[in-house]
Amino acid sequence: MLLGLVRACHPGPTLAVTALVTALAAGSGRDLAGCLLVAAAVLAGQLSVGWSNDAVDAGRDRALGRTDKPAVSGLVPVRALWVAAGVALVACVPLSLASGVAAGGFHLLGVAAAWAYNLGVKATVFSWVPYVIGFGQFPVFVSLGLPGQPWPAWWSVLAGALLGVGAHLANVLPDIDGDRKTGVHGLPQRLGPRRTRVLTAVFLVAAVAVLWWPAVVVALALALAPRYARGDGAPFLSAVAVAALAVALLLVRGTG
Repeated sequence: MLLGLVRACHPGPTLAVTALVTALAAGSGRDLAGCLLVAAAVLAGQLSVGWSNDAVDAGRDRALGRTDKPAVSGLVPVRALWVAAGVALVACVPLSLASGVAAGGFHLLGVAAAWAYNLGVKATVFSWVPYVIGFGQFPVFVSLGLPGQPWPAWWSVLAGALLGVGAHLANVLPDIDGDRKTGVHGLPQRLGPRRTRVLTAVFLVAAVAVLWWPAVVVALALALAPRYARGDGAPFLSAVAVAALAVALLLVRGTG
């Protein structure tokens, strides 16, 4: 069951987001203890979101024959996913508030938005909103946890929000057809694969432009690469590459 829990927490995105926010905290001047608190809070929040996501989607994944999902293959019971998600969510509260009430409040708002996405917002035209809140609050969480509780630069919050929308579109892109079959009609599913690919590039390139406009040339080259590449996975890999560029710029410039 432990292996099932590890796989069901969406380890890639969970670790990536935790590492990103922890790096932001370190670059912003948080000491070792502060960085560890940020890492623990973000990890707990992401674990709760990942486990609840697989628990909510278990029925849909079973209908689609998604044997790659632990709850479908029998590696972990759905009940165990709910218990683990609840424990992680409870732990996230004091870990977030350890950075201060204001900072912790913003992080918990982001976690709440992610849970709202899992519990139903993902199937509406407002499926992008939780990502705006979730990614946009990270610079605020880090900044308000510093001595004096300074507010972050507006462009870091805007870049986080744009990156969040791009991440949402890129994440859903490979699953649009399956989502439609099981009644999930969020914004990407309504737009369809072609328009979702275009908007993914638009939002991610916009995030790069907000962070450092000279890098837009590189971002555009990465975004247009699928036009000259073969394979169904090219658009998704292109989106990942542009997102990685935006994240790198956020780490370099966002820590100011």
